[in-house]
Amino acid sequence: MSENNTSVVVIGGGYAGVMAANRLTLRGDVTVTLVNPRPSFVHRIRLHQLAAGNDAAVVAYEDVLAEGVRLAVDTVDRIDAPARTLALASGDRLAYDYLVYAVGSTGAELRVPGAAEHAHPVATLEDAQQLRPVLDAAPADAPVTVVGAGPTGIETAAELAGAGRPVTLVCGGTLGPYLHTRGRRSVARRLARLGVTVVDGPDSTVTHVTATAVRLADGRELPSRVTVWTAGFAVPDLAARSGLATDAAGRILTDETLTSVDDDRIVAAGDSAAPSGLPLRMSCQAAMPMGARAADTVLSRLADETPETLNQPFGAQCISLGRHDGIFQFAKADNAIWFHVDGKPGAKLKETVCTGVVKHLADEAHKPGGYRLHLMGAANRQKKLQAVRGQTTAA
Repeated sequence: MSENNTSVVVIGGGYAGVMAANRLTLRGDVTVTLVNPRPSFVHRIRLHQLAAGNDAAVVAYEDVLAEGVRLAVDTVDRIDAPARTLALASGDRLAYDYLVYAVGSTGAELRVPGAAEHAHPVATLEDAQQLRPVLDAAPADAPVTVVGAGPTGIETAAELAGAGRPVTLVCGGTLGPYLHTRGRRSVARRLARLGVTVVDGPDSTVTHVTATAVRLADGRELPSRVTVWTAGFAVPDLAARSGLATDAAGRILTDETLTSVDDDRIVAAGDSAAPSGLPLRMSCQAAMPMGARAADTVLSRLADETPETLNQPFGAQCISLGRHDGIFQFAKADNAIWFHVDGKPGAKLKETVCTGVVKHLADEAHKPGGYRLHLMGAANRQKKLQAVRGQTTAA
């Protein structure tokens, strides 16, 4: 680092990290290094397609990362905040002036008996790559069970059913908990049309997994040659291991400018951040605006300006239902409303979002500062914070 140059290191090359790294190139006196364990960008919202053999779910970093960003293919073992250095798995040490913590999330630990041995997660690139040959080795008529009925579970079940697999979707509760009742009915109809058997309700929790079956809380056993696990997410424990304050799930605690409560040289974005102890929904819809906000916080400090606080719009959630169907569930303040677009138009909107995410990152790489979606929605976030603080005060 030279006296006139500021070194910013971004940990994590997902949606939040790439957005932040690209935006930081706005200043010519900033050196940006992106540390990521993989040499390619993982398009995570396409992992269910990878599992079904319909997409590679990776994009070359050359297509989404600004030329001025140095990519270090490595893993951070520990953050030494007082010394402003990172210990890397390769044995190297990397110094920084500012750090952007964007390590993302992964699948939750498989704690249900038998799940670790017999179930296959789909939360990471490696998970989906390992699942693909397992499905290929299974007979076409072998029963497949997908556990978890959030967006990943629904999309995975629909994608596999669309490929001709007999699929059962075990919800462990409600199908698509985020969805409005009308949207949920639409999804249920379209899953049925694909041949997916939906098992929901209070007794649909999985209690045991074997090589050939899934056992439910009410004692039922569902035959399952391949069990796919999509229930729950977790964040890496890097922040906690490094002595930084985290919430109970391990997300790094920040204020509303995404600055760590421990160190104003560390900002966080994406699934691994908990601003004001009130984390946003894990999604690329949250990650990219947070990445832009984290970068803006660093840039504001370099310009001796007061950073702005988090603005986070959530206008919809989109779910693919195979290659020819989908739903675009509209929302207000991240609460689903009655209005949705489904069928082929829903599928087109979902595909537009998937391609648009990569385009947003590429556009920011070529013209840093052009992304603006993180500047919307302040009132909604502030209302939610006031409500939570009011509940805390009352308690």
